[in-house]
Amino acid sequence: MGRMLILPFHLLLLLGLSLASPIDHRYNIEDDVPLFVNKIGPFNNPSETYHYYDLPFCQPGELLPEKESLGEVLNGDRLTNTLYQLKFGVDKDGFVLCHTKLNQNDVSKFRAAIIKDYYYQMYFDDLPFWGFVGKIEDELWTLDGKGPKYFLFKHVQFDVLYNGNQVIEIHAFSDPSHVVDITENIDQDVSFTYSVRWNETSTLFKDRIARYSRASARPVNYQIHWFSIINSIFISVLLMAFLAVSMMQRLKNDLRKWSNGDEEEDKEVGWKYLHGDVFRCPSNMPLLCAIIGAGTQLLTLFCCLFILASLGVLYPYNRGTLLTSLVIIYTLTSAVAGYSSASFYSQFVETGWERSVTLSAVIFLGPFLFMQFFLNSVAVSFGATLAIPFGSILVIILIYTLIAIPLLALGGLIGYRHKSEFHAPSATKKCAREIPSLAWYRKTPSQMFLAGLLPFSAIAVELHQFYATLWGYKISTLPGILFFMFIILILLTVVLSIGLTYIQLTVEDHEWWWRSIFRGGSTAIFMFAYSIFFYCKSNMSGALQTTAYFVYNTCICYAFFLMLGTISLRASLMFTRHIYHAVKSE
Repeated sequence: MGRMLILPFHLLLLLGLSLASPIDHRYNIEDDVPLFVNKIGPFNNPSETYHYYDLPFCQPGELLPEKESLGEVLNGDRLTNTLYQLKFGVDKDGFVLCHTKLNQNDVSKFRAAIIKDYYYQMYFDDLPFWGFVGKIEDELWTLDGKGPKYFLFKHVQFDVLYNGNQVIEIHAFSDPSHVVDITENIDQDVSFTYSVRWNETSTLFKDRIARYSRASARPVNYQIHWFSIINSIFISVLLMAFLAVSMMQRLKNDLRKWSNGDEEEDKEVGWKYLHGDVFRCPSNMPLLCAIIGAGTQLLTLFCCLFILASLGVLYPYNRGTLLTSLVIIYTLTSAVAGYSSASFYSQFVETGWERSVTLSAVIFLGPFLFMQFFLNSVAVSFGATLAIPFGSILVIILIYTLIAIPLLALGGLIGYRHKSEFHAPSATKKCAREIPSLAWYRKTPSQMFLAGLLPFSAIAVELHQFYATLWGYKISTLPGILFFMFIILILLTVVLSIGLTYIQLTVEDHEWWWRSIFRGGSTAIFMFAYSIFFYCKSNMSGALQTTAYFVYNTCICYAFFLMLGTISLRASLMFTRHIYHAVKSE
């Protein structure tokens, strides 16, 4: 058994290899500080990134890609060595990086990059920094009035701050006076140069990441953000209190009528007639249990991510850590999916739990991998860093085959053997009761609209911040607020699911199992609709960026559909069992 675990253990270790510089980040004077170029791309398209040397910059004699974790590869990072040499504490002024001759093809590449507002990203001692390739001068600003003109920056000014023997901060500035006019397609000789200035600061090494968070939030927007969140919380609490008080009062009246035995009043309590049908085994049981298994796994995944964020493991620009954590946690929580699916299925049916466990393995991962394959094909055709190399794909397949699948089967076996029997408050009739015709506002689409709109309205502001973090250059610096809004979302889903289930039972509709899933998951539909609105209001464009945006947002919203649908189903089940137990005790 120990030998069998060696390979999976090493595979998990491979996910965490992400060190680009010494562990202690301490240097002596004139020590080489690690500097790597990463990627380039249009400023308005954060997912459309390419290798740095896809543009004809000065290249070292041999390109040496830095060893990266799986999370960095999935994030599109491609760190490579460079001719820039920044020695600790050593200033440089006008140092020549290289002399090169740009042919017409090179000039056209740079000009196309400037038109699309290309930026580049580098890492210096694990600190990211950015700069622009060039600039455009509009016709109004040109002397000859024949604009626009395109200028390539040929000089970079590095400003580095240090404290003692550790690097604290770095900035890269392009000098507007050192440019090359590349408006016309002609061969040009260009000398790329750079300067380095070192200045001391009192900022501590442990606080050097804080500047990225400060730079992402303006004071005015920060106050509006807090005000909107507090307002959403206040409205959500009032809504939950109103629904809870109204429903509990109505339920007490129903139970009182039932216990009094008054025949005339008894007819007004419609849900009590369903005691022989409400706990009937739902249709398509394996698929329903698969949703429960996948939804429980995703809920566990989200909770683990919030715990890591609160512990400070996940912070801005910690290269690949988020995606690495997602892969590891999703792999390890496969046992949760197997256990939840098998244990729920076995409460109703003695055999066939294996099918529900198998479905729980593919109900989310299957569509996700299909869409990722499509996105990867598009990225490969564009030559973007978003394309996953074959070696990384092989590692993912091995991880899922050797770790996730055995854990899934183990969880399913434990769930089957340690299942708890489902004790319905009353016996189920052989023939299902006929469901009366329902008004349009009592049918599934109307209930889905109500159950999805209210939670979405409570999280709309935070959802905007979330999308701005994923598809913009803002940083979510308040994981506590994000977690609190997540709790509000769950509570609203639970309250609305219970309330709408009760309303459904009062009209003698006993098919609540699947409807509770659709009601809870309907919030994800509003999330996806908002993602379309967000895209239309943004400056993103192009086939690659559009494909990446909608593929990732579809997967995120689908994950929320499964997770919230599972929460809604479990809440409705607990409520239904409680009220019929109360009727039985009366």
